[in-house]
Parts: sequence; C-alpha cells; structure tokens
Amino acid sequence: MNQNMVKATFINLPQDKKQKIESALLKEFSQYPLAKAQVARIVKATGIARGAFYKYFTDLNDAYHYIYDLALKTVHSPVKILPQFQAQQYYDNVTHFLDETKESTYAGLIKMHILYNEHTFDHHFPSKILSALDPQNWSAMVLSHAAIRMVLENPEQKAAIMKRLKASLELLNRGKN
Repeated sequence: MNQNMVKATFINLPQDKKQKIESALLKEFSQYPLAKAQVARIVKATGIARGAFYKYFTDLNDAYHYIYDLALKTVHSPVKILPQFQAQQYYDNVTHFLDETKESTYAGLIKMHILYNEHTFDHHFPSKILSALDPQNWSAMVLSHAAIRMVLENPEQKAAIMKRLKASLELLNRGKN
C-alpha cells in the first residue's frame, strides 16, 4: 500500500486553485498511462511552477493516487460481502459500477487505471481482502473485476460479457453447499 499522502499545502489551497489542479491531474491521467504521464504537462496546464507541484504532492504517483481515490469515492460504492452468497448482488454491483463510470467525468481515468495502471497498485483490490473471502465470494469478486476490464476494453461487447457474467455467477450460486 502506498503511504504517500497529498500534502497539507495542497489541502489548504483555495478551492478554485485546487479544482484547477485536480482538473489538470484528471486530464493528464485520463489521457496517459501513469508510466507516460508528465509533471511538465500538469504544471503547464495549471500555470503553477514545477516546484509548487512538489509542495502539493510527493511525486507523480502521489498525485495519481489522490485523483484516483477522488474518482473512486464518486463512482465506486462500497461492496458489502453478505454472509450468504448472492450472485445477483455481484451482477448488480458490476452493472452499477459500469453505469456510474460511463456517466462520470472520471470515466477516462478509471478506464486508464483498469487497463494500464492497476497492475502497479495493490491498495484498491488488495490480496488480503481476496484471501479472506470464501471460495464463492472470491470467485465472484475475480469474475466481476474481469468482466469490468473486458467491458472497458470492448464496450461494444458489453451485453455478451454481462450475459456471461450473469451465467457464471448463477453457476457459483448453484455450487453452494
């Protein structure tokens, strides 16, 4: 888990300046994978000095975490794992996430994260959470995230992917003891 935190100097900025920086971060990280993102483009878009960027964020990863966490708070509802496995809950969660993402100003950022950046971070989908799940919930969680990735890669195949997800989740439902 990344321990970097946005610095107090950023948190204490006037709201309009903070929004301008957030907008530049969103644009940069929606258009470029983290590995190709540049502080130079962010500071140019905001009109701040390069040194000011580092007064607000430890580094580019820190800035990325900040804007991605903001996006997740907007789009991703907390997932409650019920004691009794419910296939429909997972299907509904995936549908809700995809619908919210599509309509969100963060759509590009989330797509970029899932397709290019996700493998470099483990704090949003940590192994310790997965390893604590029973086999049905573990399988459903992995299937759900795979379906989201597939829909973002191939939006024109959404209906077929969601149909397959529903059928797969129903198989898990029937597999209960």
